[in-house]
Amino acid sequence: MVDDTYSARAATVSGSSTAEDQRVRLLFCLIVAIFKAATLIYAAGGLLQDPDNWWHVRVGLDMLSSGTFPTVDTYSYTFAGSPWIAKEWLGQILFALAYSLNGWNGVTLLTIAMSTLTVFLLAWYLSASLKPTVAFGLTFILSLLIGPILTARPLVFTLPIIIIWTAELFRAARDERAPPLWLLPLICLWANLHATFTFGFIIAAFAGLDFLARTRLTKPGLLGKWIAFGVLCPLVTLLNPYGIKAILATFSVAYGNEAVAYIDEWQPFNASDSYLMEAFLLVALLGLLVSRVQIGWPKALFLLFNLHLLLTHQRFAYLFVLLVPLILAAEIGEQFSWVSAHKWAKGHLDRLEQFLASHFHSISAAIGILIVSTAAIFSSVSGVEPSPKTSAKGALAFAQQHNLSGNVFNSYNFGGTLIFHGIKTFIDGRTDQLFLNGFMKKTMLAGNSGGKPILEEQMKTYAIGWALLATGDSRIPFFNELTGWRRAYSDENAVIFIRE
Repeated sequence: MVDDTYSARAATVSGSSTAEDQRVRLLFCLIVAIFKAATLIYAAGGLLQDPDNWWHVRVGLDMLSSGTFPTVDTYSYTFAGSPWIAKEWLGQILFALAYSLNGWNGVTLLTIAMSTLTVFLLAWYLSASLKPTVAFGLTFILSLLIGPILTARPLVFTLPIIIIWTAELFRAARDERAPPLWLLPLICLWANLHATFTFGFIIAAFAGLDFLARTRLTKPGLLGKWIAFGVLCPLVTLLNPYGIKAILATFSVAYGNEAVAYIDEWQPFNASDSYLMEAFLLVALLGLLVSRVQIGWPKALFLLFNLHLLLTHQRFAYLFVLLVPLILAAEIGEQFSWVSAHKWAKGHLDRLEQFLASHFHSISAAIGILIVSTAAIFSSVSGVEPSPKTSAKGALAFAQQHNLSGNVFNSYNFGGTLIFHGIKTFIDGRTDQLFLNGFMKKTMLAGNSGGKPILEEQMKTYAIGWALLATGDSRIPFFNELTGWRRAYSDENAVIFIRE
């Protein structure tokens, strides 16, 4: 009877301690997420710097108004009628709804919400293996590194998904159990949000290899479930408006897309332009070498795969930043007790942690009120607008006032705003499916030394009526020399040329 009473008291104490630990962990995750949200709100205009922000919203608005999914290009005159699908249709509709509710403020607020959720989930999964203070600091650093991709593009909706997908699959492999079937609807959602969903297949394959390396064919039944899961992954992603076309479209960049050589985000990693990322890579490499952390060969291959993506195309740096710490956290927490979440949970909370645990409900309520009030104030007061470098606001106002007509020859970065304002483009950001067969290459060559004849050929071929160019466009000197053309408008961001 005495032993039973002692066991019951011990269980009560243990349960109370576990509850306090979870509260502390949750609050640390919330706090780092709120920090990220605060920085994004402070610099909200930076979320609308990309020229693609414009056309993603317009495509979403058009789908909402027409009730149909596009299958051919209707936004350019150079490739009008060519096959084109809105493979990121759901993300575009979400942005369109946000825009309909509150203009660009709504789009920005939605982007901030998804970015904040991403940071929270990253901290949550890291803190499962690393003690909260370590997870907090690491998440803060990683959130700074992914800053460049936090823009109002459909990719931002996939960041929480890829964190959950990776963490849950590798945890299932580590625990030597079958992959959770509830992840299948998640990758189906991913497939309707953004073309990167095919990375989900690769992540699942690496997690499956990790499971195989741990079990060494001793659990054939579970191995069969992993194989079945791998087969189901591509099948469920067919549940989208375009079926197999959505999967095939994801390979258009990887296999010979001519636009890759000319778009900044698809360029190889350049350390001279990314000091912070270079420092992170060097520190991470130093830490792995000095600490001699032991990881299995599947995770080592996964690390190298993500490093290869980063070095090949700098836009994939976020995969390395988010996923490599996620998969290594378990081994680091297990092999180094001073950062272990398990050891931390067995010890006593420090003063800060005790304060957080004892005031959990009041702090949570304060955070909730802060979030709601900040969102309300931001929505009603802030007047966020896309970057003037992509909007050509003054130039388009001039074009409207002077009734400029005919096909427009535009700089790449003005393609999005032209689509948004209902003007058919010469070229725009949809180069993953359009502006191929030598068109992109020829357009870029027209801006090189000796490119004037190419420019004149394009002007004739496409019956150009006027030109809208960014002030730094290398073709401006050629336009200054063209017979029958004159500069009609210019400001710090845009120049308009019209025929005499």
